[in-house]
Amino acid sequence: MLDYGRLSLDLSGCAADDWVAALAGLSRDRLTDRAHGELPAWRELLGSLPDVGRHRFDLTTASVKTRFDWPDQAFNPTREALLQLAPWRKGPFDIAGIRIDAEWRSNLKWERLGSVISPLAGRRVLDVGCGNAYYALRMRGAGARLVLGIDPTILFIVQFAAIQHFMQAEPVHVLPLRLHELPQPAMLFDTTFSMGVLYHQRDPAEHLRQLKQTLRRDGELVLETLIVPGESSEVVVPEGRYARMRNVWHLPSRLRLSEWLAEAGFADIRGIDPTYTTIEEQRTTGWMPFESLAEALDPANPRKTVEGLPAPLRMIIVCRRA
Repeated sequence: MLDYGRLSLDLSGCAADDWVAALAGLSRDRLTDRAHGELPAWRELLGSLPDVGRHRFDLTTASVKTRFDWPDQAFNPTREALLQLAPWRKGPFDIAGIRIDAEWRSNLKWERLGSVISPLAGRRVLDVGCGNAYYALRMRGAGARLVLGIDPTILFIVQFAAIQHFMQAEPVHVLPLRLHELPQPAMLFDTTFSMGVLYHQRDPAEHLRQLKQTLRRDGELVLETLIVPGESSEVVVPEGRYARMRNVWHLPSRLRLSEWLAEAGFADIRGIDPTYTTIEEQRTTGWMPFESLAEALDPANPRKTVEGLPAPLRMIIVCRRA
């Protein structure tokens, strides 16, 4: 676990071995014990997970699940170990009866995606800001040939390692990297996902340019981000926090978001109707015991945040690299 010395990506015909070797080297550097103070304890926790032998898993259901017979008296200690990796932001997962009820019911977003994206069967997929890889696993369940997830948050990498211990869902890989750190050229992917990432970027145009560089010609971008309601071409720039989040830099209108994508070199820009995030979809749970969306909304007006800004409204847009 957390060993990238044998990283193997099915990129034959698309990339030289040195591209994969560069990814592996960067990942190893991020996962040294001196890189994060909790890593020694997390490694010990991962090493304590039981060997469950033969098992089966299902990446096509709302709760990504695996089934096996637990070794004697292993269930409760394993559940406690996984709880030590809280907060679990994305899910749900079901590890042979251990139900990880994450903050986000991520299956709801995945269901909204289904009607607008191109079928993933046989495609090479990049998931930018993948978190603990709930969506990456669902992408593999939808038939993707390869899924590469990247996320700089080490806890999410460790959570994925714990899930993979019980699933071994090859070929899904998650690396502790940011988008701009991918070696160039990176025009290797048939579909790139960027969900919940754009509004955290100080320079959204640069993020879109970098996303374009990951795609082959006519490759598909699936972008999900926060927008503001209205038909004008505007951008709201929060002063201070937005919905109690510190690093939200830009909230474009639907029209402005489409303009950004066109300016970045994307075509056939289409999407589904924006959806307000609800406290049924994002909430506090035993696996994410901290404040969540309910505390970020104005109690007198759920269409406003506690800062008086428009409540979280999320838009999914699908387009292709021109």
